[in-house]
Amino acid sequence: MEKPRSKAALWLLVIPYIGLLWPSFYNTREPALFGFPFFYWYQLAWVPITAFLTFIAYRSVRHDD
Repeated sequence: MEKPRSKAALWLLVIPYIGLLWPSFYNTREPALFGFPFFYWYQLAWVPITAFLTFIAYRSVRHDD
C-alpha cells in the first residue's frame, strides 16, 4: 500500500510539465543571461530542476526500504 507522502511526491512531476507547457510565456529574448536569450536559458534551467524533482519522487515511492 502506498503512503500518502509518496503519492504527494508524484505531483512534483507535474511542475516541469506546467513550467514548459506554454511556450508563448517564455518566448522572448529578454532577460538575457550570459548572452543567451530567455527562451533558451529558461528551458535549459528546467533540465536540472526536473532531474532533482524526479529524484525526489523516485526516492519517495521506491519500496526497497
